[in-house]
Amino acid sequence: MLRRERFRFRAMGSPCEFQLWTESREEASEIADHAAREVARLEKKYSRYREDSLASRTNRSAGSCCGVEVDDETASLLDFADTAYHQSEGRFDPTSGVLRRVWDFKSGRVPSDDEIEETRARVGWSKVRWERPHLTLPAIGMELDFGGFVKEYAADRVAELCRQRGLASGLIDLGGDLAVVGPNPDGSPWLVGIRNPRSPEEAVARIALDAGGLATSGDYERCMVVDGVRYSHLLDPRTGQSFRDGPACVSVAADHCLIAGVTSTIAMLHEEEASASFLREVGLSHLGVSQNGRVFGDAEVVQAVRPSEDRRRFDPRVVRAPFPGAQMLDASPNRGDAR
Repeated sequence: MLRRERFRFRAMGSPCEFQLWTESREEASEIADHAAREVARLEKKYSRYREDSLASRTNRSAGSCCGVEVDDETASLLDFADTAYHQSEGRFDPTSGVLRRVWDFKSGRVPSDDEIEETRARVGWSKVRWERPHLTLPAIGMELDFGGFVKEYAADRVAELCRQRGLASGLIDLGGDLAVVGPNPDGSPWLVGIRNPRSPEEAVARIALDAGGLATSGDYERCMVVDGVRYSHLLDPRTGQSFRDGPACVSVAADHCLIAGVTSTIAMLHEEEASASFLREVGLSHLGVSQNGRVFGDAEVVQAVRPSEDRRRFDPRVVRAPFPGAQMLDASPNRGDAR
C-alpha cells in the first residue's frame, strides 16, 4: 500500500521539500537521497557564493579574451537564457546580478543614479560573446548569475530523476518552485496555495496541479520603503532601477518549472495591463494579483480563499516562477543522466 513520505531540507538558500508516494519509508528515503544529491550537485556547480563553482570560475574570467569553455548541460542552460533574453526584450538578463552590489534592500538606502549607471555598464547579455561551447564576458566586473533559473531547472531535474526511479506520484518543492513527479495515487491533482502578496501567511487561491511545474514571482520577498516609496527587489536590467509598475505577483504553470519561472519573472517586469496581455499571448496557465489586490488570469482556481479563513489550516506553499514565450519550450535544456 502506498504511503506519502515527506523530506524537508535546505538547499540553494531556501527551504525545500519532497513529497513522495512509495510503498515504504526505506524506498522513499533512497529516492529522496538520490534527488537531494542532484540538488546539491547543481548548487555546487552554479552557486555564485562558492569559489569553486563553474559560475565563479566564469566570472573570474571577465575581461579575458579567452573566456571559458562550458559543458553540454551549461551550454543548454545558456542557450535557454539567450532565448529568454531576446524574447523578453532584455527583461530577462543573466548578467544583471551585479546590480545587487548597489541595491542593498537591508540598508534602507536607494542608490544614486550615478551608482546605478556605473554598475549598469557591466550589465548586458548582448555584450557577451556566446558561441557554444565558448563564453566570453568582455568587461572586467561582468558576472553571469544562474540564480534566476537554476533552482527551477533543478526542480525539473529532480522530478525526472524520480520518474526514472519508477516513482509515479510526487511533488518537488525547491523554495516554492514546484515540479510534479505525478499526480496523487488516486489520480487527483496536488492542491497548491498561492500566497497573498500583501499578507504572505494567507492564500488568495488554491489551484490544482497534476503535471509539469509551477512558479511564482512576487514583489514581496525583499523590499524596502524609503520616504514613503516602496522599492521591490525586482530590478529592471534595462534601467538598473527597481521596477515598481508591475503586478504584485504572478504564478505560471507550464510543462517545465524552468519555463514557468522565467515567464513569471518576465511578466513581473511589465506594467500591470501589459503583463496581463503578455501572459495571454504566451498561452500558459497563470494567475496574477494586481497592486490593488485584483486577481486575474486563466488558471483554474480550485478554491478562492477569503482573508477571514483560519490561516492555520493553510500550508503555505509559494509558487515563485518565471516564463518566456511559448517557443522557449524548444530551448529548454537537455536532461541526461545525473552525473
